[in-house]
Amino acid sequence: MKNVNYLLGYKNLKIIQEKEKFRFSLDSVLLPNFVTIRKNITKILDIGTGNAPIPLILSTKTKAKIIGVEIQEQSAKMAQDSVKLNKLENQIQIIHNDIKTCAFETDQFDVITCNPPYFKVSKQSHFNANDAKTIARHEIALTLSEVLMIARKLLKNQGNIALVHRPERLVDIVTEMRKQNIEPKKIQYVYPKKEAPSHILLIEGVKNGKPGLKILPPLYVHNEDGSYTEQVYQYFS
Repeated sequence: MKNVNYLLGYKNLKIIQEKEKFRFSLDSVLLPNFVTIRKNITKILDIGTGNAPIPLILSTKTKAKIIGVEIQEQSAKMAQDSVKLNKLENQIQIIHNDIKTCAFETDQFDVITCNPPYFKVSKQSHFNANDAKTIARHEIALTLSEVLMIARKLLKNQGNIALVHRPERLVDIVTEMRKQNIEPKKIQYVYPKKEAPSHILLIEGVKNGKPGLKILPPLYVHNEDGSYTEQVYQYFS
């Protein structure tokens, strides 16, 4: 069953979701508020766009053209319907395709965002490989290495890519970035609350960038009473 909801605090944006499918989470709100969006950019790519929360939020921050690519047909259809619902067809384009086979010209995007599958697949993994949630969470259709190879190909020189991931994959991410001539430039750790271990990692790299990594102040999601912190509420304004 499909529902129309306000986009987690964005009262001027609505999003179509399906209860049984993989729904967007706070990760998809944090990433478009973390990525560097310069004034003169013209084109953004969101890889694995799902039902398009990241393109919708980015549309409030830039006039650049935003393209979202989603491999799962039902999610792509919900994304397309959400774009129409918000009357953003002139700015956001949703493509139902495998990003690995999209015929994009090289060096054309200023910014790439991606909320990729977090978990590696091993012989010990047990899941339904065709399940929508499994595809969103596990590196079945797209791996971290493939995301960064695609970014190297499609980003303009000095273009930036931002990922939301898990802290335990930090070494993998930095290693793969540098393998693709993408220099890590800023990192922010997100914590569910103070005194708890970090559970979300935000990281941005620049294609052919110079070395120099900035660690941003920590971001705490919840107060002790379970309410959102002022830091997170700022993202909803």
